[in-house]
Amino acid sequence: MSTAYDVRILSTGGYVPGDPLDNAALEKYVGPLPDDVLDGIQVRTRYWMIDPATGKHVINNSRMAERASRQAMERAGVEPGEIDLIVVCTATPEYTLPNVATTLQHYLGLESVAAIEIRGACAGWVQALDLARRQLADGTARTALVVGSESVSPLMAPLFLDKDPSRVRMRDRLTLYTFGDGAGAVVLRAEPAGASPEKSTFVNACVGGLRKPGMEIIGGGTDVSQAEQLRRRQLIQMKIDVPGTSSFGPQVFVRAIKEMAQKEGRALDEFDAIVLPEGNADYFAGEYEAAGLSAEDNQALTGRIVENLADVGATGSAAVPLSLDAGWTSGRIRPGDRIVLLGIEASRYVYTGLSVTWRAPLAA
Repeated sequence: MSTAYDVRILSTGGYVPGDPLDNAALEKYVGPLPDDVLDGIQVRTRYWMIDPATGKHVINNSRMAERASRQAMERAGVEPGEIDLIVVCTATPEYTLPNVATTLQHYLGLESVAAIEIRGACAGWVQALDLARRQLADGTARTALVVGSESVSPLMAPLFLDKDPSRVRMRDRLTLYTFGDGAGAVVLRAEPAGASPEKSTFVNACVGGLRKPGMEIIGGGTDVSQAEQLRRRQLIQMKIDVPGTSSFGPQVFVRAIKEMAQKEGRALDEFDAIVLPEGNADYFAGEYEAAGLSAEDNQALTGRIVENLADVGATGSAAVPLSLDAGWTSGRIRPGDRIVLLGIEASRYVYTGLSVTWRAPLAA
């Protein structure tokens, strides 16, 4: 007979590489953006794993994942040897194989552990979290490490290195000012279920299957021959459909938050915090009603959104765990809070959400 387990988040961890790169410093390398565009992006600082002057790597994706993981384990009082499941999400791994999860396992000194990688970005980490939660809930594992780690700056370096900043294209500057690198992690633990088992609600859908992708990373794969790839302007190119994401992104958010509230059986003002990735924060609020959110629900979001886009930039699969880490360590998320972890991803317009009751004590 199987035993049901309660699954709780014990702690979070976060890591961003190097020194903060603010807008004034970035302008020296890539040229300026108009003030109104900067206000729209809302990023004040970001962190890159490359030296912006030379493009040299100062750390890599898996090492960032290790730094965030070790911080989360230290805060939880968990030793690496207690981990029996690692799930990592990234869109920017060092290698196709071995995957980042097994490389992280190696860095943590673990001979044998279940290690799974999910290829994704903003929505992928919540998928990874739910996958780990389900394996802990059915007794497959007891202690899990779930990590989102992203290294976007190496993809952007060819846009500005060895160029006069004034000659960097404006559409490339939009990308350069938006994205940052980093990693976020959580430690999960399964305990025998009590009289009132913990409940979680999960939502997940791709709603852009017939649309043009909102974001693409092209190159380094098997879409065409290597010879043809080498003839491209850039070996690896990141493409963003700015009009598409601006118009359809709010619709994806509204659909996701409505589905979560409906499945949870709660009004939006009954959630204590809604943790979001970058690009889906309060500055979209004026577009939510046009996308189908009632004025009452729009008002209910005020003061409940937790995100840190301005401080770290758009960090892909690291965005939700970094926002969660910032929310917990700042005291914004407290024991007993009912929270939603919501990922919205522009690639094919994927959303995923997980609701949990926060049980970790206030961070030291």
